[in-house]
Amino acid sequence: MENKLILGVIILSQLIFVNCRKDKTIDPELTPLTGEQYPGGEQSTFNHSENAFGQVAPGLSGSNANYFYTGNSLFNQNWVSAPASTTARDGLGPTLNGKSCSACHFKDGRGHAPNFFDQLSTGFLIRLSVPGTDANGGPLGDPNYGGQLNDQAILGVAREGQVEVSYTEIQGKYADGTTYSLRKPTYTFPELNYGAMAPDIMISPRVGQQMIGLGLLEAISEVDLLSHSDENDANGDGISGRPNMVWNILENKTTLGRFGWKANQPSIKQQVAGAFLGDLGITNSLNPNENCPGPQSDCYSAPNGGTPEIDDENLDKVVLYSANLAVPTRPDYNDPDVLKGKKLFNEMNCAKCHVASYVTGIHPEFPHLSNQKIWPYTDLLLHDMGSGLADNRPDFEANGNEWRTSPLWGIGLIPTVNGHTNYLHDGRARNLTEAILWHGGEAELSKLAFINLSKSERDLVIKFLNSL
Repeated sequence: MENKLILGVIILSQLIFVNCRKDKTIDPELTPLTGEQYPGGEQSTFNHSENAFGQVAPGLSGSNANYFYTGNSLFNQNWVSAPASTTARDGLGPTLNGKSCSACHFKDGRGHAPNFFDQLSTGFLIRLSVPGTDANGGPLGDPNYGGQLNDQAILGVAREGQVEVSYTEIQGKYADGTTYSLRKPTYTFPELNYGAMAPDIMISPRVGQQMIGLGLLEAISEVDLLSHSDENDANGDGISGRPNMVWNILENKTTLGRFGWKANQPSIKQQVAGAFLGDLGITNSLNPNENCPGPQSDCYSAPNGGTPEIDDENLDKVVLYSANLAVPTRPDYNDPDVLKGKKLFNEMNCAKCHVASYVTGIHPEFPHLSNQKIWPYTDLLLHDMGSGLADNRPDFEANGNEWRTSPLWGIGLIPTVNGHTNYLHDGRARNLTEAILWHGGEAELSKLAFINLSKSERDLVIKFLNSL
């Protein structure tokens, strides 16, 4: 009798345990998704050090692996003015913003704005244009200074000018009463050496972005990207991303833009070639003419490093390098607080623009970048971000309020790699919280949702972002 009673108690307790397990539901939004710890798919790196952004994609092999390191050298070492014994690296300037690609993308990471008067650009520059468009629909440069202000120059040539940045603090308050402060930048240009800028000049400050995963973004099919476009907001959610259609030099036609703060470049090669000319003053097959605007006679008379100053073989190695920088993995992807922050991120509709994942299409040059499940958190489309972030400067089809959705992968490693937490297109945000609070336009409701969170919930969102 006693044994039967004990057996009955055991069976009853097991039934209660089973029923409790059945009643206990697991929130799928608090469960990691398959593969999200590998943002770059099979081309992810496990390096999370200060060199996290400089790792080669694991699938790159053979002669291309060797070219990667040649491209790394061309990217990181300083160019010199002509004539020089190092003929493969001469032709710098005459005016410039940096002596190497890494001057703007230190350790393949993010630049920051000047912090005080007369600080040379550190991955920061000012784009310039006047109303109207060029023959291919792009912006028209200033008559005296061209498409961007070069604050450095080679010996014997006057730099174009300086940039001075000052900030005004703007006070705000969360729904729980906690106060915050944002800084709004103002730009002035002392000591312009080639006359005044045009009276109707339009300026756009830019900082260099992290270089990781560019080849994977290039491999996303155009169909997949355009599937997120809703230019007329047909679904009524207040979000109307649209593509920037830009001039493709190599294809001699207008194609989809993917790269740059306003998606004004269609390919990695055109982005790299444009930076060589605009930032370093290095001519190339896509941009064969020296960057010497109208009145800059000393620029025209300066010696050059050949025609072009970087040949296609070396240019292509820098492109290969840029396309094959691996994306770091996410060690904390399954942390319970990170998952709660991700759920809040989605509930705030941030993922409407920062689209979490894609499967890449076929990359024409690098097969290992094809058919990869990636997690870049971007749609690469243009969105109206409101008057607070507007530069009021059109760029092809992008208007003065629109910016491309920046990929978020690797954003939590910026402090480790670059030693700062400056975000947004001009580095005005001193941390990720400020970056969110500057959102407006199509992201206004998402920003208001963040403002209405409790402090603990806001901290969870930031913890999620730092895990990317």
